[in-house]
Amino acid sequence: MPTVHLLDYVAGNVRSLVNAINKVGYDVEWIKSPTDIKNAEKLILPGVGHFGHCLSQLSEGGYLEPIRQHVESGKPFMGICVGLQALFSGSEEDPSVPGLGLIPIRMQRFNDNAKSVPHIGWNSAVNTRNGENQTFYGLSPSDKYYYVHSYAALYEPDSLENDGWSVATATYGDENFIGAIARGNVFATQFHPEKSGFAGLRTLRAFLNGDKSQSLTHSPVVQERESGLTRRIIACLDVRTNDDGDLVVTKGDQYDVREKSGVNAGGQVRNLGKPVDMAKKYYEQGADEVTFLNITSFRNCPLVDTPMLEILRRTSETVFVPLTIGGGIKDTTDTDGTHFSALDVATMYFKSGADKVSIGSDAVIAAEEFYSAGEKLTGETAIELISNAYGKQAVVVSVDPKRVYVDKPEDTKHHTIKTIYPNPAGQTFCWYQCTAKGGRECRDLDVRQLVRAVEAMGAGEILLNCIDKDGSNSGFDLELINDVKSSIKIPVIASSGAGNPAHFAEVFAQTTADAALGAGMFHRGEYTVGEVKDYMEGKGFLVRKSTSEL
Repeated sequence: MPTVHLLDYVAGNVRSLVNAINKVGYDVEWIKSPTDIKNAEKLILPGVGHFGHCLSQLSEGGYLEPIRQHVESGKPFMGICVGLQALFSGSEEDPSVPGLGLIPIRMQRFNDNAKSVPHIGWNSAVNTRNGENQTFYGLSPSDKYYYVHSYAALYEPDSLENDGWSVATATYGDENFIGAIARGNVFATQFHPEKSGFAGLRTLRAFLNGDKSQSLTHSPVVQERESGLTRRIIACLDVRTNDDGDLVVTKGDQYDVREKSGVNAGGQVRNLGKPVDMAKKYYEQGADEVTFLNITSFRNCPLVDTPMLEILRRTSETVFVPLTIGGGIKDTTDTDGTHFSALDVATMYFKSGADKVSIGSDAVIAAEEFYSAGEKLTGETAIELISNAYGKQAVVVSVDPKRVYVDKPEDTKHHTIKTIYPNPAGQTFCWYQCTAKGGRECRDLDVRQLVRAVEAMGAGEILLNCIDKDGSNSGFDLELINDVKSSIKIPVIASSGAGNPAHFAEVFAQTTADAALGAGMFHRGEYTVGEVKDYMEGKGFLVRKSTSEL
């Protein structure tokens, strides 16, 4: 196969990028030293996380000048995410660190007025010459691409086009920013093509094949209602070992995953299928993300959990949307007595194909210590260490609250809500108590305290479960979601209770949730991800429609 050179400076999940490059017919050679760049014909600079960390790593490694020389030589160069940001003069994220300066614009942080930051999800990349019948590097105004970032190059009309650049933009809230840019031999995307399904693969292939300018076969005019961030639908797979020692997808009723009736009655683990096969099925149905929750890892050392690592590796070969792994992301000791930090464990999962890690019980403990210390950060929690190394977008905190009813707010020190769903005793006030260890341990911490603490530590997203709703198929806890969304700025994924497509439309209509997650209804084959999206589209919601055309 023809070759492309890839410069990896510990940039997160590069395995997916390698798999995507292989998928479109190219092999990868790694840049291991600055001198290797001279031998590169096509060079890709990927990146996630902190602008200053990225540019400092490149500078300290002696890569910046060889990259400049590669660009100036006229040989193909592609930057992805922070790789795009590196082309600009600098960033508010770290004003002391200069960029390559190829584009005289500074990156700015999104304002968080009426929107979540980071910007996470599927958005547009529309040629600013909207209405012309040409596009660049396979970008289509009708496609959506996966973005995950807090800083962006805000777009000023014609400021770059007059200097010879082709520009594609996306809109987030009231801000219009650069999603992709190209001139001569240079192409860069703020989105991740390797995580953007077949649309992203087409763009990656076009760059590698040198197909810069392409004619559109359909009307390129994009209506305003078709542009912008879509509503994300996430498929979640609870994975655990069954009684025969095999990893299977299962689903519980309020976190109990053992059969209650039928031929497997007597306590056997409910087996709903094989994780790799099911993840691929949901990807093909149009899932915007796939989440694996390893629900037995708290009893096993993740460093010897090779079957779960193999699931990630195999899934990332065929699933080109973001993958999240949860369970066991904590400080741990290997079977030989060697200590590994949570950052070491997360790195292992990233190298195996994960894009994000989900932290559960350890986040509860960290929050308790945060408040005990007078709301002071230590810099040593799993959330802080992973966020500082890989960026906020790489850290999801999974929250498992349950309702505790009281007669009146004064009966508890915790934040309460007045609910329209009283309990059998007629109590109309409740607070949401956080739990640990899969809901088996109740803690003296409410959900607002937890999410505020982890946001301060650097979490980029909240996976908001609800023990009361889990397995109920009765819809999401809208009161819980609105309460949490009103207290933090980072994105929130609604989870627990989805039983039919109407529940997804309901959660997006009645809350400001950034995404919604389904599990059992998909696993049992009652509905497909595509059917959920069709229903939502019929209700006027903007969703990403998947395609199988490469």
